[in-house]
Amino acid sequence: MEKQQHHQRDGDGGAAEPDIERLPADLLAHVLSLLPSFRDLSMAGGVSRRWRWAVERSLASRRRLSFAGQRTGDDTAARLVRAAVNLRDLDISRSCWGCQITDHGLIKISTADCVGNLTSISLWGLAGITDKGVVHLVSRAYSLQHLNIGGTFITDESLYAVANSCTNLKSIILWSCRHVTEAGLVALVNKCRRLECINVGGMRVPPESFVGLLSISPALQIRSIPHILNAGVQVS
Repeated sequence: MEKQQHHQRDGDGGAAEPDIERLPADLLAHVLSLLPSFRDLSMAGGVSRRWRWAVERSLASRRRLSFAGQRTGDDTAARLVRAAVNLRDLDISRSCWGCQITDHGLIKISTADCVGNLTSISLWGLAGITDKGVVHLVSRAYSLQHLNIGGTFITDESLYAVANSCTNLKSIILWSCRHVTEAGLVALVNKCRRLECINVGGMRVPPESFVGLLSISPALQIRSIPHILNAGVQVS
């Protein structure tokens, strides 16, 4: 009789609750954490307030988060990063779709609890950021080991912040950072004594200047340098 009444309610136009909506909230969060695509995860967060909470809960277990290829703005990116309390690898690279991240977004992201534990950050190709946002972010990234800020408009100011805060840095990509000078590179190599590799392709710094970096750190791998440079410089 009860089953018949249930069918009657459905037949009368009452919307039957989808099975997935009957899942406990924590179980729904676990299911969403299995989604391999961040795009799918973002879309899931727009289903309802309950699903948005579940998405944020699922992010708490993530170690890596990539916004590359997503139309992500400052507020959305900051909200998701704040939810990812165990995050270690953050990728906000620009791609064919383009992340709409600005200094405002980086400043908001810098307040997330996970920033101090990040070991890898990529801001590759973000045209909307400057030293202002980068300095705020890296100044709290004390555990950072790998940084990609290639294709941006940063200056020596950002490198000074990296040098002062990221003493565990092992590699950095500065490809086409045309406003960085030799002074910024020297400060970086002087203070980041664990630095193993630096990519300087497309920069305006004279190739001869990189020889001075090797006098500070002889084992440093300096990549994307013209082959005409001193043979003592490791080129790849």
